[in-house]
Amino acid sequence: MILRAYKFRIYPKKKQIEKINSILNLSYKLYNAMLEQRKMAYELKKDFHSSNNVNYLSQQNELPELKKYFPEYREIYSLALQDVARRLDKAYDNFFRRIREKKNGKRIKAGFPRFKSRNSYKSITYPQSGFKIMDNGHLFLSKLGEIRMFKHREIKGNIKQATIKKDKAENYFATFIVEENTENRNYSELPDNPVGIDVGLIKLIATTDNEPADPPKYLRKSEKKLKNAQRNLSRKQKGSMNRMEARVRVAKISIHISNQRNDFSQKLSRKLVNNHNFIAYEDLDIANMLKNHKLAKSIADASWGILINNTIYKAERAGKYCIKVNPRNTSKACSYCGNIIEEQSLDDREYNCKVCGLSMDRDDNAAVNVLNAGLNKVFNTFIIIKQKKSKHNKRRVPTDCGEFMPVEELANTLRQASPIEAGSPVR
Repeated sequence: MILRAYKFRIYPKKKQIEKINSILNLSYKLYNAMLEQRKMAYELKKDFHSSNNVNYLSQQNELPELKKYFPEYREIYSLALQDVARRLDKAYDNFFRRIREKKNGKRIKAGFPRFKSRNSYKSITYPQSGFKIMDNGHLFLSKLGEIRMFKHREIKGNIKQATIKKDKAENYFATFIVEENTENRNYSELPDNPVGIDVGLIKLIATTDNEPADPPKYLRKSEKKLKNAQRNLSRKQKGSMNRMEARVRVAKISIHISNQRNDFSQKLSRKLVNNHNFIAYEDLDIANMLKNHKLAKSIADASWGILINNTIYKAERAGKYCIKVNPRNTSKACSYCGNIIEEQSLDDREYNCKVCGLSMDRDDNAAVNVLNAGLNKVFNTFIIIKQKKSKHNKRRVPTDCGEFMPVEELANTLRQASPIEAGSPVR
């Protein structure tokens, strides 16, 4: 079983929009009140040794009493109201997880849960029930009624959750989390059509089958228009209707750029998955690379992470494999003899090996190294598994005969070696 997300545009009526905005307004106030309650309970426990423990369960049980004193909360579906407490509980869980990671040496901020503003709480979640997709393709929501929805594809699987989200450009979307059965999925047995991919800025991708793709540079193309809209926004008086309209114009340009990137990434990842049954990428630390202020804008505009994630979930759904490999020395090592050139700089676009005489494009050489690393990762995993089985069965299994591995065992090995992240991203 895997979880996937289906996202559809919805078109609520004027009264429904007013009600959605009212629910969002009440929800963010409730979230802040619950966060304040937890903080006060902690201070009382620390200073006065109070035994009063506030957690998700206790706050959830207080919701019926809340509706008695604040009747406006009766207009929110009960499970959607409980989800507010669940979000806060998840924020605390993530906070404690980051503290543990920081103690283990990871350089991150703990990030204590913060109070929400009117503009930062933008979604309503219906877990399990309270929603229904009607025969005409429209969406029915408890307390909101029937909403017109553009259902552009069929949903496969059991719907577990629905989320209504409002973006910065005042558009509304419905996202459904679906549980999909993968038991009968047929996986590719052998990497008979593999490809290694090196991502970059001059070439968005360089592949071992010599099918590169250039970066579309959507931000660069719309940068002047975006700057003018942002400059116009900065001149508006805070709190005025003119500023709100200018903010929406900026948001629409930003969302348009984001949609262009996502569309390009979806099409390119679909092409890669259709043409190959084994794909190897570099496991890049993109967040750390964005700290380079000379290249940060170009790296963000290239959207490597979106492309890699889209390829991974598409490959998993198609019964194919997409793995990430260690990027160490993929650009410096010779793909023929393994010699490493330490003085290789970003300006050197040709790779010239002084040992074996190999001369080829730098990115193409890196793509071959990525593919070799991916295949080695798979076969090394196979050897470890075979050794464990041989110890258990008291039989010797040779480690230098990868060509004799059974097809079904290689398929299992590929599944174990593949860091599959199923489902399209939920926004």
